Amino acid sequence: MLGALPGNQVHLNRMGRIRLLPEIVASQVAAGEVVERPASVVKELVENSLDAGARKIDVVIRRGGISLVRVIDDGYGMDRDDALLSLERHATSKIRSAADLQAVATLGFRGEALPSIASVSRFRLTTRQARAIAGTEIIVNGGKIEVVRDGGEAPGTQVEVRSLFYNLPARRKFLRSENTESRNIEHQIHLQAIGHCEIGFSLMRDDRMSFQLPAAAMLSDRIRDLYGVELLQRLVELGDGASGKIRISGFIGQAGLSRQARSQQLVFVNGRAIESSLITAVIREGYHTALMKGQYPVTFLFLELDPAVVDVNVHPAKREVRFRDPNGVREAIVRCIQQTLETARAGWQEKFRAPIQPSATVSPKAAPDLILRSEVSVPQETHRDLPHFGAPVAGGVDSGRTPVPGVVGQAPRLPGRPVDSASEALALQREGRKAAQQQFQIIGVLSKLYVLMENADGLVLVDQHAAHERILFEELRRRMEEQGVPTQKLLLPQTFDVPPRDADWIERNLPILQRMGIAIESFGPGTFKIDGLPSFLDISDAALFMHKVIDDLKSAGDSASAMRLGEEMIAKSVCRHAVKANDPLRYLEVENLIRDLLDCDLPYCCPHGRPTMIQISLAELEKKFGRKI
Repeated sequence: MLGALPGNQVHLNRMGRIRLLPEIVASQVAAGEVVERPASVVKELVENSLDAGARKIDVVIRRGGISLVRVIDDGYGMDRDDALLSLERHATSKIRSAADLQAVATLGFRGEALPSIASVSRFRLTTRQARAIAGTEIIVNGGKIEVVRDGGEAPGTQVEVRSLFYNLPARRKFLRSENTESRNIEHQIHLQAIGHCEIGFSLMRDDRMSFQLPAAAMLSDRIRDLYGVELLQRLVELGDGASGKIRISGFIGQAGLSRQARSQQLVFVNGRAIESSLITAVIREGYHTALMKGQYPVTFLFLELDPAVVDVNVHPAKREVRFRDPNGVREAIVRCIQQTLETARAGWQEKFRAPIQPSATVSPKAAPDLILRSEVSVPQETHRDLPHFGAPVAGGVDSGRTPVPGVVGQAPRLPGRPVDSASEALALQREGRKAAQQQFQIIGVLSKLYVLMENADGLVLVDQHAAHERILFEELRRRMEEQGVPTQKLLLPQTFDVPPRDADWIERNLPILQRMGIAIESFGPGTFKIDGLPSFLDISDAALFMHKVIDDLKSAGDSASAMRLGEEMIAKSVCRHAVKANDPLRYLEVENLIRDLLDCDLPYCCPHGRPTMIQISLAELEKKFGRKI
């Protein structure tokens, strides 16, 4: 019996259970971390080609990469010794010491890709340096080198992987259909092509050319080649996002352009395509109030920073990274996205301005009878103030203008005044021209909800409810930033308990909470008392509300992002006070609504992310009416 054995013998028996794995098994285990599917093979081989200075990379696949993956590049190439050494585990040209791991500047660096791939396939490597007379050809079968000989290929490197997982049937049967695997490979090449637009790429699938991408001078050219002109026209180039040690560039979708999945949310760190929950959350925060719930923005986001402050050695397949200063990265991305969306306002406003109509004399008989009917009821307030809000701040929306009936389709004329001199006449002419440039043509209102407008591109439809929501939202947010949120005292103060970490967080952020209109103070160890809440919110359980506030603000991570929660509270409240569908508006009220919308920071969408305006181009109308095929 085991219990009767001396203690030393029991110890020896236990130690004897551990064995060193055979080299071939160890390689297959390593392959399981690096090679998940044919797309993983393509990723590793293409990254090696990029690190080798390739200017053109051709990929050939058959049967979704299961039967064949061939990657051909025109990079530096290798001599025979280096080619043989590249098939040894942990052999790499990209790292010399442990210090190099602190600042990895290449895409591949582990030195496991080639031996791992060769251990689970029928592998062939041919390589030649530019000035070498002959190259080297190496054939490996299931991890065993079978042939090493001279080769006559063109300068560069060619890697051929056949019968992937032929010696691991359990792994092979978990692969998806050939179509699915082919699409994964195509997506992987798209990522590399976007991340390195200066490199030419091609993909041949089952002896048919899928695409050929020539080297592009600019990222916009590569996006156009891959995704088409229509998508490119709806993208906005990120402004100069240089901030400290991080530089941000690329393109993001206009407000209102979104997808139901993150398939077109591409992020690159120092040229490496990554997946990061942190970056995903930060992008959404940058689009706050400009994105519908459950939607994802279209982004081609590039981050360049010192390799020493980003750890790319987190994931075996190098898909994830870790930042030394995640809060700094968060603030830089949010600020860059928000500034870009706000900067794009000028072009957006220009798009929805009407063409300047030449002055002409129109006979009363020819003029259409488009005067609004006098019997249409009009709300007493054009822009309704939120309750318990106090006096408007300077520069706010002027709701005191008395609406008068107007002619739909004509901008109101400027009031005439006597002209005393030629200089004053010239100034008046310039003023009139400037006003004319800001005019828009209002055609009418459809179904008491959609304002119909005309601009140079065609027909514009405006959702009056969404537009008024955006106007009220920005007005209230501005007042919150300048004056703070008004607080409504509770009839009975409430107390609630929190864990020690949350208590410490609340103590450090009491000024932020009070600025958001939450009257809160310490009431003992781990206990806090709430005396008041924002006046425009309807909250039945103050303690439950505070727990949600704490969770949301902790995820935000900094004081600037903390104001995001205040914006969410505003967005929920303005919906109740905005103009509703079926609320009839006179011409001047509609005109004021459109003008106020165009003056907003983000006029493209309501605070919930729904579009405020949509454009139907003249070309589309001509197509509908059969004028253009």
